[in-house]
Amino acid sequence: MTQIDLNCDLGESYGHYVIGNDQQVLPLISSANIACGFHAGDFSEMHRTVTAALRNHVALGAHPGLPDLMGFGRREMKVTSLEVYDMVVYQIGALKAVAAAQKAALNHVKPHGALYHMASGHKEMADAVVQAIRDVDPALKLFAMDGTHLAKAGERSGLHVIHEVFADRTYQADGSLTPRSQPDALITDTAQAMKQVMQMIREKTVTTAGGKKVPVRAETICVHGDGVKALAFAAEIRRGLAKQGLTIAAWH
Repeated sequence: MTQIDLNCDLGESYGHYVIGNDQQVLPLISSANIACGFHAGDFSEMHRTVTAALRNHVALGAHPGLPDLMGFGRREMKVTSLEVYDMVVYQIGALKAVAAAQKAALNHVKPHGALYHMASGHKEMADAVVQAIRDVDPALKLFAMDGTHLAKAGERSGLHVIHEVFADRTYQADGSLTPRSQPDALITDTAQAMKQVMQMIREKTVTTAGGKKVPVRAETICVHGDGVKALAFAAEIRRGLAKQGLTIAAWH
């Protein structure tokens, strides 16, 4: 593999509340997952983030989440598959319009937080997310972790699935991410994050929190925009990937 995508969750500020380092991170990445107003972000923030991403030649992606501003979309909610379908259509549609107003188009969709994990672990939720994407625009790519219900649903439907790995999260033995409620869920050391990224690319494995190696497919690497070390991680990972002769670019 000579190409790798570097993505980040952005546009998560809201009103007077500023979250993340969007302006500093954007020049370092190739794909932006932009919050659509449910878990974070608002109409003005969406506009600003799309404008900044286009200025930095970064691919635009919708980052739909659960309607939970207080919990930042990271708490599971009891929602039906139809509600999931409707909320994903709604959010993609909103960002699609913001992009179209600037003569631009969306490239991908990556569900956020609890919605991402619900769709990864439950077939009916995965099918709802994928159907929503297909009904809005079947040319949109789907970011999903390899082997999950979300990735499988996307592949069955004919969507172009980009397999995602995480630089700043630890993994469990089943290949899932360690829940944020656990103390070892986040990686805050830049060297550790870089070591994990290179292992995932070179060996196609990741070492879990328990010391076991599990297989992964790394086509796009996520650095969370609200992370304490987001800027440092993005800069170091970009340098490390370039040293390996990899081209950092979005999948089009």
